[in-house]
Order: sequence, then C-alpha cells, then structure tokens
Amino acid sequence: MWSVLCAQCCVFMETTSKSYTELNAWKEARKLVKSIYTASTDFPHAEQFGLTNQIRRAAVSIPSNIAEGIGRNSAKDTKKFLFIARGSLYEVETQLYLAQDLDYLKNTDLAQIFESVSTTRKLLSGLIKHYEKKIAIK
Repeated sequence: MWSVLCAQCCVFMETTSKSYTELNAWKEARKLVKSIYTASTDFPHAEQFGLTNQIRRAAVSIPSNIAEGIGRNSAKDTKKFLFIARGSLYEVETQLYLAQDLDYLKNTDLAQIFESVSTTRKLLSGLIKHYEKKIAIK
C-alpha cells in the first residue's frame, strides 16, 4: 500500500503544470477536516473554545500548509511547510485520543477518522521524501 500511496502523491510532482489541489495528500487532508468538523459538533458546548476549537484549527492547518508549501519558491521551503502540516496532523491525532478519553467520540467515528489520519500521514511522508530527494540532488 505504501508504494501505491507514494506513487500517487509523486505523480503530481512529475508535471509542474498541475495544481496542489490535485495532490492526494491535500485531498485526503480535506476529507479529514470534514470528518473532524462533523465529529466535533457533538462535543459538549463547554468545549466550544477549548478542544473543539483546537482540533478544528489543527485540522484546517494540514491542507492549508500543504497548499502554502507547494506555493513556495524552493523545495526547501516546501519541505518546511509539509513538516508543519505533518506536525498539525500529529496534533489532531493526539486531540482525537483526548476526545476519546473524555468520551466525546464514538469508537465507530474514531476508526474512520484514524484511518484518514493514517492515510494522510503516509501521503505526506511520501511528499516529504520526494522533496528531500529533490533537495539532495541540488
């Protein structure tokens, strides 16, 4: 599965005329954002400015940083933003565990969201490796 995901994310890199919106990592991150927003609507009202806000902001940061990184002028800058996106992904994952600990999420919802987290992580890692190779060549 890893080689398929890496191949899918790196196909984008072969053709510079494509947009970041065609990146599978960006698409999967958008799906994750939607899942987070949907799942967090059932969080207690008292969490509106706490965990609800924090997990949503971290989730939105993932596709946003992928897009910003692709829009940068150098591979080094792009890689930096991809690492920021991956950091936000780990932040979301931790907050999901906290929501689980607090019984804010159903296990059925969590399984689907964690699958999306895992897929996004693999795709992002493939992009990061691509840019690391690109930087090493220079």
